[in-house]
Amino acid sequence: MSNQQQTVLIFLFNEVEVLDFAGPFEVLSLAQKNNQPFFNVRTISETGEAIRARNGLTVLPDYSFDTWKGDADLVIIPGGYGAREIEIHNQKVLTWIQEVYERTNILASVCTGAFLLSEAGLLNGKAATTHWASLDRFEVDYPEVRVKRDVKFVDEGGIVTSAGISAGINMAFHLVKKIIGVESARETAKRMEYDILLLTKKANLQ
Repeated sequence: MSNQQQTVLIFLFNEVEVLDFAGPFEVLSLAQKNNQPFFNVRTISETGEAIRARNGLTVLPDYSFDTWKGDADLVIIPGGYGAREIEIHNQKVLTWIQEVYERTNILASVCTGAFLLSEAGLLNGKAATTHWASLDRFEVDYPEVRVKRDVKFVDEGGIVTSAGISAGINMAFHLVKKIIGVESARETAKRMEYDILLLTKKANLQ
């Protein structure tokens, strides 16, 4: 557990699944330690221009790859159609993911964001998960990854992957517990009116 405020960077791209990034954004933005926000959560895209998420939501990222300076303590790679079908072929994005992995404490993916981590070669020999509808493809395309089914998230220390969409919220609470502590995770869940019994069962907040 840490006592110092940390920086979170969430990658955005066209056709990103909205809850993949918005769920963790909400959890981490609300998490506190000593009644103060603990995470400084920012968004980034390749160009810094507005992206069009799934179902037409437009979002303006805080940074581009070129304008972001420094390191982040936690980097989150969400998923969606844009991850598994578009950005997976974008070498600039894959190279950026490889580079930030070397400079961050934890690299996390939500849903099919795991495909980007795999394509970047970061999940070889590790256990990981993704959206249930993409598990078979994930297993075939990346045989060096130990694919986990029927789990909300998989924690491999410096890399954490979650299952689809809403599972990113459970993963985010797990990260709050891991980085700040269980009481912060519980208080954040209460503030969000998130089902604490469900969370305790699925994210082991006990």
